[in-house]
Amino acid sequence: MKDHSGAAPVTEGIGPWGMNLAGIGAALPDQVLTNDDLTEKIETSDEWIRERTGIGERRIGGTTSGLSLEAARKAIAAAGIDASEIDQVILATTSPDYRLPGTAPAVAHELGLQCGAFDLQAACSGWVYGLVVANGLLGQGMKKILVIGAETLDKMTDYSDRGTGILFGNGAGAAIVERTDLGQDPNGGQLLSWDLGSNGEFVRILYAEHGDTMLMDGKEVFRQAVTVIRHSAQVALDRAGLTVDDIDLIIPHQANIRIVEAAWKKLGFSLDKTAMVLERTGNTSAASIPLALDNALENGRIKSGDTVMFIGFGAGMTWATAIFKWGTNAS
Repeated sequence: MKDHSGAAPVTEGIGPWGMNLAGIGAALPDQVLTNDDLTEKIETSDEWIRERTGIGERRIGGTTSGLSLEAARKAIAAAGIDASEIDQVILATTSPDYRLPGTAPAVAHELGLQCGAFDLQAACSGWVYGLVVANGLLGQGMKKILVIGAETLDKMTDYSDRGTGILFGNGAGAAIVERTDLGQDPNGGQLLSWDLGSNGEFVRILYAEHGDTMLMDGKEVFRQAVTVIRHSAQVALDRAGLTVDDIDLIIPHQANIRIVEAAWKKLGFSLDKTAMVLERTGNTSAASIPLALDNALENGRIKSGDTVMFIGFGAGMTWATAIFKWGTNAS
């Protein structure tokens, strides 16, 4: 059992630290819900949904803990480590298995761990929040942290509602975040900058009461999302001393293709430099960015030394941008 209970930070001998995403894993439930399936419940069509959202299908079924475990085990295998090396589990989710307790301790237990484990609720921004938190813990002496984004949004989605039922699905993505010593390995990965924010004024543009399904003001969500994406991305670029042209790949929250297109037009980003899996996953909230990251790696879209931008935005309203230098020993 790892003992981090009240101990002083183990920082002796730690120089300037960085972080590698040493292993990535993803999981999707087997059950597919296509746009054509939805036409049996909603007056709509495949063409109408694709044109307005970019979504062709989404996955339903499974549990948040089960999908988390599948993604985590794949990430652990990809990193080539033993699960016992993990110092902390951070699970970003807005759809935990229970109201109480959190889902992260159950996931840690199934992995054979008794380290710290907690849920992080920042909706669709959650996985990026988790990366930033993990970076801080690495600076306090931890070496390997499991950061998961997992959702089972079908439990809070009314698939007969034309406004929300076409959007949401289930899935999970995970990363082994590993500390690097930049003094010894200047080519190690590094979180170059980040921007985290929220505006509770907009809580009720997308929300779900306990035991109820999601309600959304689609037009206001669109307007606010485009605004905060533009602001947060620019803040992170400025903090890193970079421009749009310095970014090799952008991995945004997969919410709606029209939101991405509108924000990119204002920022000067190109869809050609954007990783998207929205068409086959739908909006998977905190799982969407690691799912898109896994797909980008699988397709060889990231190489050593690349500068990658993660952008999350969603209910709360929360937003999060992180600019990451891909290390030589990353996944």
